[in-house]
Amino acid sequence: MPGFSSGFSTARQKMVDGQVRPSDVTDIRILDAMLAVPREAFVPQNQRALAYLDLDLDVGEGPSAKRFLIKPVVTAKMLQAAEIKAGDSVLVVGCATGYAAAVAAKLAGQVTATEGDSALAAKAKDALLQLGLGNVTVRVTAAAEGDPANAPYDVIVLNGATEIVPDRLCGQLKEGGRLVGIFATTQPQRATIVTRSHGDFGHRALFDAAVPVLPGMERLPAFVF
Repeated sequence: MPGFSSGFSTARQKMVDGQVRPSDVTDIRILDAMLAVPREAFVPQNQRALAYLDLDLDVGEGPSAKRFLIKPVVTAKMLQAAEIKAGDSVLVVGCATGYAAAVAAKLAGQVTATEGDSALAAKAKDALLQLGLGNVTVRVTAAAEGDPANAPYDVIVLNGATEIVPDRLCGQLKEGGRLVGIFATTQPQRATIVTRSHGDFGHRALFDAAVPVLPGMERLPAFVF
C-alpha cells in the first residue's frame, strides 16, 4: 500500500489494540482487516493526523452536508454483528469516502457502496482503487434508496444513523440476510440488527451508540398547527 501505511502503522495498531479489542470485538478477521486497511487513505490530507482517533471524523468538503467516517469501534462492532462470510454480497449505505466498505471488502465476496454525494463517491472510488480492492463497486445513490437493481444482499451495513425505519433497505435483504445500523428512531440511539426470515423481519438491539445521521435518513419534521 504505497504512500499510505508507512507513517501510520503504529497508530493503526494502537487503534485496534486500544479501542477495538477492548470493546468485545473478537472476530480475528475484522481485527486483521482493520490492521490492513489504512484509514488515513480515506481522510482529507489535512486531517490524516486524526485518522485513528476515537471519533466520528468529518470527511465532507465544500458546501454540502457534513459527512463522517463513524468511530472505528462502532464500525467494528457492527461488522462483527453482521457476521459477514467470505462469499457474502454486502451493501454499505452512505459510504462517504469508503472506509467501512474497504474493511467489509476484506471480509466479503462482493461489496457495493452507495453514496449520495458524487464528490465523496469519487474519492471513495479513488481510495479503493489505490488499495487494489477490486471487489467493491461505488454507486452514486441516495442512502434511503439502497441498490434495488442489484439486490438482494446477504448483509446491509449503514455507515451512519437512521431516524426512520429503513423499510426499503430491509426489503433488499436475502432470506437469512442481516441489516446492521444505528437506529435513532428512539432515544438513546442503539445499534440494531434486522434479520429477514421466512419473509418476516426481526429486530434486535445490540448496543448503545450515537453517530451522525445519514443524509436522507432523517425524521420528517412534524408540523404543528
